[in-house]
Amino acid sequence: MDYNNSHSTPPPFYGVHEVTTQVNAVMKRVYVRMFIGLLISAFCAMGVASSNAALNFFFGNQIFMWVMLIGMFVMAWVIPARMQKMSSGTVLLLFMLFSALMGLCLAPVFLLYKIGTIVYTFFITAGMFGAMSVYGYFTKNDLSRMGSILIMALFGLIIATIVNIFLANSTMEWIISIAGVLIFSGLTAWDTQSVKRMASYNVDPSMADKLATLGAMNLYLDFINLFLYLLRFVGGNRD
Repeated sequence: MDYNNSHSTPPPFYGVHEVTTQVNAVMKRVYVRMFIGLLISAFCAMGVASSNAALNFFFGNQIFMWVMLIGMFVMAWVIPARMQKMSSGTVLLLFMLFSALMGLCLAPVFLLYKIGTIVYTFFITAGMFGAMSVYGYFTKNDLSRMGSILIMALFGLIIATIVNIFLANSTMEWIISIAGVLIFSGLTAWDTQSVKRMASYNVDPSMADKLATLGAMNLYLDFINLFLYLLRFVGGNRD
């Protein structure tokens, strides 16, 4: 969720209308690419979940699973850290590949939960995500401090999740789920404001396009995580 790699400065002779037009163009690409990423993940997840052969191939081989997970972590680091040195097409391709791998990892969700529960949770997630993203886009308040706090809270959430893998405490799992929903709701607003702010500074077309892909990836991750934490609340009845 690092937008600082663009090293952009506000253009000295750039009117309000031009800035607004540029921001709107970037944000449109952000949401379109995020939606495409979600579609890719959904189709990959459903495709694997509907095939026993695919499930055995992707989840029956621990080496392949580790390669897949490590690949996702590498791309999550490479895209924001190296995007200045990559072409716009390469950045977009990596995001699409990342979305596909995420979809493979999400395939078990379709085995653990009923399709009605998944659809219901998806619409709840879409509503919450939309509300927080609209807030982040239109609010006049600077959310930078909130973002810093949320990032620290996210690290705490990760540590608590790892600890609870060994403890298997249901109460702690409930607390983690609540914290996850709150954290990723807040991050949605912060990421939206961050990419909007950077879009208003950047006038280079290629960099603006890369920024749109990075913003799409960050909001995509916010949506996916918010969906998974909400699913723990509404997905009590499992198949």
